[in-house]
Amino acid sequence: MTSKEKQTLRRQVAKLLVIRASGHNLDSLREYPQWELPNYQLQKLLEDGVGGVILHGGTFDEIQHRCAQLKSWSSQPIFLCADVEEGVGQRFQGGSWLPPPMALGMAYQKDSEEALKLAEEYGVSIGREARQCGLNWVLAPVCDVNTNPLNPVINMRSWSESPNAVKELTSAFLRGLTNQGVLGCAKHFPGHGDTSVDSHLELPVLNNDLPQLKDRELIPFKALIKDNVSSVMSAHLFLKKIDPIYPVTFSKKVLTHLLREEIGFQGLIITDALVMQAITKNYKSINSSSMAFEAGADLILMPEDAHEAIDSIVDLLISGRVSIRRLEESLERRNKALKHLDNSTDSIARKSHNPYDQASQEKEISCLSRKLIDISLECRNNIDISRFSRLINLIRVDDFHANSIVNRSSPALNIPHELGCINFITHSLGVSPWQNNSDEPLALDRFGDGSFLLQLFVRGNPFKGDAALREPWIQAVKQLQQNKRLAALIVYGSSYFWNELSAILEPSIPAAFCPAQMPLAQKKILEILFGSSIESEEFLSQSQFEFIN
Repeated sequence: MTSKEKQTLRRQVAKLLVIRASGHNLDSLREYPQWELPNYQLQKLLEDGVGGVILHGGTFDEIQHRCAQLKSWSSQPIFLCADVEEGVGQRFQGGSWLPPPMALGMAYQKDSEEALKLAEEYGVSIGREARQCGLNWVLAPVCDVNTNPLNPVINMRSWSESPNAVKELTSAFLRGLTNQGVLGCAKHFPGHGDTSVDSHLELPVLNNDLPQLKDRELIPFKALIKDNVSSVMSAHLFLKKIDPIYPVTFSKKVLTHLLREEIGFQGLIITDALVMQAITKNYKSINSSSMAFEAGADLILMPEDAHEAIDSIVDLLISGRVSIRRLEESLERRNKALKHLDNSTDSIARKSHNPYDQASQEKEISCLSRKLIDISLECRNNIDISRFSRLINLIRVDDFHANSIVNRSSPALNIPHELGCINFITHSLGVSPWQNNSDEPLALDRFGDGSFLLQLFVRGNPFKGDAALREPWIQAVKQLQQNKRLAALIVYGSSYFWNELSAILEPSIPAAFCPAQMPLAQKKILEILFGSSIESEEFLSQSQFEFIN
């Protein structure tokens, strides 16, 4: 092969890569510089043929400019995608942020017909905002059936514990999403819902065999494939009864024999991010991209080193271990997906007669969020604030930064503060609230006298593992009840965690649960619990609070 032929081959292979970039235009604002290349390197890779970018961070307006900039750096159509499973606002400030999919699953149990309508609206709202800010590919829906309540990473990202409910809801979501002219992605094949390990941190090992997968995990994926979903994402799992040698992302038995040949999927197979520790702890980066391609993946998401990834796949092709025809098939699938985007955009443009009305759209999405919150929240009893001489508002979050669900403008802080509560925030980077006493784990002397309003933000989150589940909140609730110091309990997030806590909660204690964690859910719950204690005006003052964990 001549040097010119090899250079042509490199450009073809580069089209298979989807690399990470910050949504901020300035390098100095990158939130994850270990994964997000500086602009000069990003521009060079796009000029050299890299075929896609996954974005994170920035504002809704910034991402519009960023997408236009990235497209201008490339001489070809590229994929511009993001993990916006719960709305564009999940990753980009100013976008809409919806309750998690499990809220739809809870609604499905009560009224399946209404839940399916809401799931389609959910897809419409995400697809429309994604398209408006320049994205053309939404890495959703999550098709995992969350059969393990202790799942540390899927959890509320799943639509249900029922395969049929996940199938119906994700199909409705996909219908709404793709009607807005963006691509969808069924993930994480062949199912990440039965794991007890976060694949961002470790490689989960499962004993599930193929009959088990067919009876449960594969049901939603098969339905979405029938609905012509454009892409399927592999899970970083080790299914030792199906492939005793390789994890799913590197398994030809799973990606080619099962997904491509047996199930008959003809769209794009994309890996989950190769920077996840399920992969990096067990495989060298120089090998991971070529192993995934050899197994049957068409697109390589977030390789540790883009140049290494291209080189390794080129070497694989030159060696003859994988045929050039196999590369051509992946590129044909890529071109087909991009062509579908062009046709969808043209169709939407022809149908659209009204200019973009931001205020109207925000009102519509807010209405959807309120519906989902109302359907899924649980509340019992009211807080009589006059009973307490000193009320401590103790908030538990995973971390605390500018884009967090809890910040200086959050109702979880400001409403209790306006009512005279003393705010404390416990999070992973601060001083621990715990003491070395398994029966009474909460160090009450650090808070002073008073009763506690506990607001616990707990749900499966990538890279957090089971940290929240290892914290002794169940025993802490028992401790506060025994000491007559629990005024109220609120859980935002995991319904599984709420079920555990509510089972040991005294019936007279005011309590509430909502799968949503955003300010709208906080405000709704606190207004219900505090009832007449809250006046009609908005709580906009800046809260005073202390960090303890």
